[in-house]
Amino acid sequence: MIEQLGVGRTPLREAFKILEAEGLVSIVPNRGAVVTQLTPSDVEAVMTVLIGLEGVASEPACAQVTPAQFMSIENDHLKMMDCHRRGDLMGYFHLNQSIHQKIVDCAGNAPLSRIYKAECARIGRYRLAGNRNATRWATAVSEHEQILGAIRNREGALLRELLRVHHLNGWRKTREVLEAELASTAHSAAGAKAPQAGKRSAAGRKKSHPESV
Repeated sequence: MIEQLGVGRTPLREAFKILEAEGLVSIVPNRGAVVTQLTPSDVEAVMTVLIGLEGVASEPACAQVTPAQFMSIENDHLKMMDCHRRGDLMGYFHLNQSIHQKIVDCAGNAPLSRIYKAECARIGRYRLAGNRNATRWATAVSEHEQILGAIRNREGALLRELLRVHHLNGWRKTREVLEAELASTAHSAAGAKAPQAGKRSAAGRKKSHPESV
């Protein structure tokens, strides 16, 4: 990695410390930095925080949003809709994240924006899973149309509720996907252990009955 990035060990080590502090990686002895794996409950806890942060930001964001800020959000929204039409999930996801961050930023609260950004980074790869479902993706698009309308009309209370419902709907589908993936992984792991257990059992029988050799 040092050669790939063209940096020294010290900057790389410091970067990993920052990522570890943000909960994105874990430093494991003799292995180095490993991407942190979160459980569905972990992700749900972060989602609860994000909903709360957006709730705090909604009314001041609607009250303070400037024409330039709204135009930036609207442009991202239009690009995001185009991604949906083209089936570009990754492009959609990045624009979606940008829109939500810009909404929070409109509140003009730097600590709020900073915490929101950090928590989003922790669960970004998990949230992407929810929109892999075509029905949920289409619903999310409709929800974003309403969200944009609330910002345009400076309806802070409505925006707060729309964002809350939007995230809860998304999390419901994301949780289904994550739990299915965990179940599949556990099943595969159990299947991989079974042949090894069989080999150990056979070896034990040979030791117990040397005359059979």
